[in-house]
Amino acid sequence: MDHLPRYEFQKCVGRYHGEYQQKSFSCWDQLLAMAFAQFTYRESLRDIEACLRSMGGKLYHMGFRGKVARSTLADANENRDWRIFADFAQVLIGIARPLYAQDPIGVELDQSLYALDSTTIDLCLSLFPWAKFRKHKGAVKMHTLLDLHGNIPTFIGITDGKVHDVNILDEIFPEAGAFYVMDRGYVDFERLYIFTLSAAFFVVRTKSNVLLQRRYSHPVDKSTGVRSDHTVILTAIDSVKAYPDTLRRVSYLDFKTRKRFKFLTNNFTLPAITIAQIYKSRWQVELFFKWIKQHLRIKAFYGTSENAVKTQIWIAVSVYVLVAIIRKRLRLEASLYQILQILSVTLFEKTPILQALQAPDSQDDPLVNVNQLILFDF
Repeated sequence: MDHLPRYEFQKCVGRYHGEYQQKSFSCWDQLLAMAFAQFTYRESLRDIEACLRSMGGKLYHMGFRGKVARSTLADANENRDWRIFADFAQVLIGIARPLYAQDPIGVELDQSLYALDSTTIDLCLSLFPWAKFRKHKGAVKMHTLLDLHGNIPTFIGITDGKVHDVNILDEIFPEAGAFYVMDRGYVDFERLYIFTLSAAFFVVRTKSNVLLQRRYSHPVDKSTGVRSDHTVILTAIDSVKAYPDTLRRVSYLDFKTRKRFKFLTNNFTLPAITIAQIYKSRWQVELFFKWIKQHLRIKAFYGTSENAVKTQIWIAVSVYVLVAIIRKRLRLEASLYQILQILSVTLFEKTPILQALQAPDSQDDPLVNVNQLILFDF
């Protein structure tokens, strides 16, 4: 937890008056307790309380100043503004992104590359009546814009399950020169035209009912899987009004699955195969969703209110980004999964980093090296 910028956290707390008339259990205590739950896979508030109290006098040295009680933690999750933790997660994201800026993304691309998608977290409608989804089913959606340099989420929007994915485009401010890759659920030409006006590029899989007229055909190398590369215009009246410029349509055949894909983009300079590779990299956001659902506590919640759910999700995101920061700062070769597994059993131990680096057998077993490197204060 030494890697967390405490001063920035207190600024987030002050922004939303998070500790107004609260003296015995601070927002920092709440963050530590909920982070502990994420690192150690606690099942409930009672579980968190029992495990933390079992550590006794160690809690003070770990940063806790208030008594961790189940009811107190429940009240904090219920009443303290979730935006405190959302803003703090953005602070951590701002720290993590430069650390991964030079990481490869699997595509020969000089510009930034972002993948946009959402995942649905199912909830019981009787317990979470605010999370409307279907008639007898509740859910929340986690809309995520993922920076593929290091798979760091740069934007997260949490809505109820009924909100359509395309609406989240209204909350994204395109970065000039960057590429945004999306599936066909985000085909809305009025919103996509904003990317063009912002000098940003998009790659999106087209729908079968989109009416297009071919203007130019460009030569392609079919041995790469590319089947066609056309300059097209929209022909439906409403679509033309929403997007009056030309578009580029690339058709690609996947040799392994024998499936044909058609992409639309507003970039006319990159090779057609690069456009296909950019869309293929969109799968990274699906892997991100799978990873956090498996290794963080975002499918089962400690509270039932909207504020408690959003607080838990944002703290989970903060934990993910924090581990990514630690991995880069300590130059660890281990995966985030391995680091999380090791941290889950070493949270309250401490080993000097320099001593760990000088361990005589650290060169023999890379996993031993990881164990020694990351035994620092929780």
